[in-house]
Amino acid sequence: MVSLLAATRIFTNLKKYFPNCRHFSSGLTLKQIQKEDEKTTDDDEKEVERADTFHYSDLTITKTLNPRCKPDPNNLPFGKNFSDHMLTVDWSSDHGWSAPTIHPFSSLSLHPASSALHYAVELFDGLKAYRCPDRRIILFRPMANMERMINSARRACLPEFDGAELLKCITELVQLDKSWVPGSEFSSLYIRPTVIGTEPSLGLQIPHFAKLFVITCPVGPYFSTGAFDPVRLLADPQFVRAFKGGSGDAKLGANYGPTLAIQKIAEQQGCQQVLWLVGKEEYLTEVGSMNLAMVWLNEEGVNELVTLPLDGVILPGVTRQSVLDMVPQWPDIQLKETRVSMGDILMGLNNGRLLEMFGLGTACVICPINEILYKGSLIHIPTMENGPVIAKRIMENLTDIQYGKIENHPWQYLVC
Repeated sequence: MVSLLAATRIFTNLKKYFPNCRHFSSGLTLKQIQKEDEKTTDDDEKEVERADTFHYSDLTITKTLNPRCKPDPNNLPFGKNFSDHMLTVDWSSDHGWSAPTIHPFSSLSLHPASSALHYAVELFDGLKAYRCPDRRIILFRPMANMERMINSARRACLPEFDGAELLKCITELVQLDKSWVPGSEFSSLYIRPTVIGTEPSLGLQIPHFAKLFVITCPVGPYFSTGAFDPVRLLADPQFVRAFKGGSGDAKLGANYGPTLAIQKIAEQQGCQQVLWLVGKEEYLTEVGSMNLAMVWLNEEGVNELVTLPLDGVILPGVTRQSVLDMVPQWPDIQLKETRVSMGDILMGLNNGRLLEMFGLGTACVICPINEILYKGSLIHIPTMENGPVIAKRIMENLTDIQYGKIENHPWQYLVC
């Protein structure tokens, strides 16, 4: 952009050759021109800065003229029925982020060479909107999801953004589709924010184009077995989900697609999920797409909640972090982060010290584990025989916060 000061200098020089032409006069003094020039420069800098993120203040909304039929609230399979609207924002390396838009739910139009389709240049996250007994709608620690999305974006070389601005836009989307938030127990509105590379080239490169979109769907219990029924796991050391130096700590689609073949093997052997092991020590990492926790009786005879450390292999889950933040307030339970191997599991079962094992995640909250199929042997975990006292206590405390039974908790984010 040519500044007003520079343009005026050009006009002044032209007046030497065209003295009778009045159209070259700016009508401003030099000080006024300099002041206007500084203002133009400031505006240009603001415009460039705004392109580094999108802004809720620029959000436009187009409401649907054809509302979708809502599913039976008592039959809500995970991720099958989608609400009326979605949020989209486009990005390019030349212009940065466009203005966000909420519009009727629709299919995406992508170039066949888009990098997300060929090289899995993609990230996603997941959070939920909950309906309280007084009909309010709240989110649970949503900024943790925004921060994790940005960390995933860095790992995938996708554009970053202001998480607070995305959260405001998501809030508007949920408000618009608030009638889709179910009110039954163990049901919620699942929110799936996603960023994909849309670079229209088959060359493997950092994308110059990307699209962020958010879709929502009402959901019931994640597992078909029920809201708190125990599951059987397949633990096969020949299969690895993630490793040190990889991308296991980012929520990328590339971490999940390759696990489907192993999930199929698990189901063929009568298991619901896979217990992922890593290294020659066969350290436990995750359960399917969930974090893992256990309750042990330590040498002092005190219940000890054990979680696995974030060492670059494990995804930093919001539910996992909430448990780490909550349990230290309970004087009867100690907290410990440490690696656990399959050898430790077998020893803990032999000496009676391993009491409970369960998965942690947004989709299921708490998922009890009662059996592990390991090297041809079915190992029983006494989770249900022990209550499971700790797993249920965690479940009740978390869901009481999520569904607003505990009011004005700092982890609650009010939508409407």
